[in-house]
Amino acid sequence: MENLDASVLLFLALAGFAAGFVDAVVGGGGLIQLPALLIGLPGATPVQLLATNKLGSICGTTVSSITYFRRIRPDLRTAFPLAVAAFVGSLVGASLAFLFTKEMFNPIILVVLVVVGAYTLAKPSMGQLQQLRFGSRHPRRHLAVAIGIGLLIGAYDGALGPGTGSFFVFALVSALGYGFLEASAKAKIANLATNLAALVIFVPAGAVLWKVGLLMGAGNILGGYLGARVAVARGSGFVRIFFVVVLVAFVLKIGWDTWVQFFG
Repeated sequence: MENLDASVLLFLALAGFAAGFVDAVVGGGGLIQLPALLIGLPGATPVQLLATNKLGSICGTTVSSITYFRRIRPDLRTAFPLAVAAFVGSLVGASLAFLFTKEMFNPIILVVLVVVGAYTLAKPSMGQLQQLRFGSRHPRRHLAVAIGIGLLIGAYDGALGPGTGSFFVFALVSALGYGFLEASAKAKIANLATNLAALVIFVPAGAVLWKVGLLMGAGNILGGYLGARVAVARGSGFVRIFFVVVLVAFVLKIGWDTWVQFFG
């Protein structure tokens, strides 16, 4: 696994950059990065792929989280409990990741993406304006929903991962009424927590391929920084359009891979 061709390393580095950019703008960078690892490292085990993906991802989410926090100043009264719940959920999910096989990846991801994409397209005004649900009149209910989102999506991220940032954005917009830009800022903080929690499980297990993970992490850092700045500068309308385009691309790619897996 250490003696990889220069072309493979370049491919993985570019995939890391693209994943970091996409993840910073709207989430879902793992849907670029994990398939790239599957292609570049065909001999790796599922847990090694998941663990290495997490190492690369946490580099980008750290940079984009800091960028969003400095420029958007998300409300930590929601973001912090969301992140703590996501951390706990990811610990549980990562503990279950050792049960997964490669054949299980694509069908699960495809179903979730189709549901999220259909809901987003059916509500064109979703996320354009921030209209918080529950809000100041029901702060405990607002917080409870945020914690539930953190636990569920955190568990998914620890166990599988691709699309987590997009799912956080979608859940915060649809369930709590945040605008896309504010939701993206909170999603980055939560995603950073889930990546960290997963590595707490994967690193002691010796599952991380450090050379590849750090290489992709470097690409993630650059892509995450540029992506966060673009998202902040262009606003919620741009983020929503980017969100839809990315979802459609992911559905086509994962849909084709699933078709080949079962009928090819």
